[in-house]
Amino acid sequence: MQAQLQGNHVATRSVCSAPVTAPRSIRKLRRRQLVVSSASTTQTVRRTTKKEAIKDARDDVRELIKGRHCNPILVRVAWHDSGTYDKNISEFPQRGGANGSVRFYPEISHAANAGLPVAVELLKDIADKYDGVSYADLFQMASAQAIELAGGPHIPLRYGRTDTCTEEEVAPEGRLPAGEGPFPEGVTLPGDHLRKVFYRMGFNDQEIVALSGAHTLGRVKKDRSGFGKEKTKYTENGPGTPGGTSWTIDWLKFDNSYFKAVHLATGCLQCHVSLHGKWMAHACFSGCFVTMATLSSGAVC
Repeated sequence: MQAQLQGNHVATRSVCSAPVTAPRSIRKLRRRQLVVSSASTTQTVRRTTKKEAIKDARDDVRELIKGRHCNPILVRVAWHDSGTYDKNISEFPQRGGANGSVRFYPEISHAANAGLPVAVELLKDIADKYDGVSYADLFQMASAQAIELAGGPHIPLRYGRTDTCTEEEVAPEGRLPAGEGPFPEGVTLPGDHLRKVFYRMGFNDQEIVALSGAHTLGRVKKDRSGFGKEKTKYTENGPGTPGGTSWTIDWLKFDNSYFKAVHLATGCLQCHVSLHGKWMAHACFSGCFVTMATLSSGAVC
């Protein structure tokens, strides 16, 4: 791994119990209505050791994914939480990263996060059930399990990330990759924009390409990104919520199909990873994922 984790924070268990913003529509978000609150839950909180809570939460996450076919959006919410990291900022939580802040307004309403309230809401009952598991840990755990259950590699995550506790601690808008131009800071080429975003986190070109392979899962939806069709023959019947345009034919299977389908750019972003078969792609991707999931908040158990 080439990525450097600067300013890592050795986390302890999150102790904040701030309400979680996981609304059913962006309109409600913009009115700052918190429709999901830990105070309103009817779940019985399980008070076990932290390692037991992690294991039990992981089991519940796996059952959720199997039942709802929600692999793609769980990957997305985790990466959009960690993808705000800035290696040049030392203070927590200003540096962003995997700290659970994506669950709060206004971050959840940022343009790049359209649709992600659905993911937060999917995980709410599990979060309420285990008080020893931070949202920051839960998002990354769900993402890793989603990839593994789709046929991807085992992701050896560690846990112990600290949650942000208030809306004042969210990341500023503009740190995540934009789907199309005009790009910020005068950047004109998509490849240069991706470098700007991922170099800020400490990744190199090879790692950018490896991480982009996660697009093999999921779909684009017009009501979220503005891209794609309302449905295609590959998505009109689900599984899960129907509709959207998938990057690949089998959009719930983790493999190299994304690279083959879109013929990633030549030059220094050319995907040499995909040329060496599934194992090489999985090995590189797994390492990059672990780095992504550890940005900002260290993991200690």
